[in-house]
Amino acid sequence: MRPAVRRKRPGGVGRGNDQGREFLKSVGLLADLTREELDLLWSTVRRVTMPRGTVIMREGDPGQTMFFFAEGEVEVTQRLTLKAGRYGFSQAEKSMVRLQAASVSFFGDMALFEREPRSATITAAENCVLYEISRDDFERLCAEHPALGYKIMRRIAPVLCQRIRRSNQDVLKLTTALSIALSR
Repeated sequence: MRPAVRRKRPGGVGRGNDQGREFLKSVGLLADLTREELDLLWSTVRRVTMPRGTVIMREGDPGQTMFFFAEGEVEVTQRLTLKAGRYGFSQAEKSMVRLQAASVSFFGDMALFEREPRSATITAAENCVLYEISRDDFERLCAEHPALGYKIMRRIAPVLCQRIRRSNQDVLKLTTALSIALSR
C-alpha cells in the first residue's frame, strides 16, 4: 500500500500558509523576487506533504515538476548497471546522497527546462513538506511575468553550471581510475 500524499493549493489564512510564504522568501533561488512576484509564485505552487518512505520522483519517469524543499530529509538514488558473474549484468539501486531541507532548498529543477525522464529517484527519508510547481505553470508564469522568470532563471543557471563542473570532475576522476586499473 502506498503512503498517502497530500497535495493542496496554498490559500486562505492560517499559520501553515504564513510559514509557507516565509519559507519561499528564504529560498535563495527566489531572493531577487519582489513581494508581488513572490505572491504570484505563491498562488501557483502546491503544498505537498510526503510521508517517510514515499517516492517523490522516480528515475526514468517523465519530469514535469520542480519542488521547493521546506521540511524533512530525502534520499537520492540512481540505478547502476553492474557486472554479475562472468557474462551477465544486473541493475542495482545506488544511494548517492541524503539531502536535508535545511541545506538544499529545491530539487527537480531540470524538469522546468527539458522534457526528459528524471535522472534520479528521490524518496522521503523523513516526513517532508514540499512546494511543487509544474513546468506548465512555470512557463505560464514566466510568459505572463518575464521579469519574474528572468530572475529565477538567473539564479538557477549558476546552480546548473556548478553541477556540470562537478560532473566533469567526477568523469575525469573515474576515467583516471579506470585508466590506472586497466594498465595493471
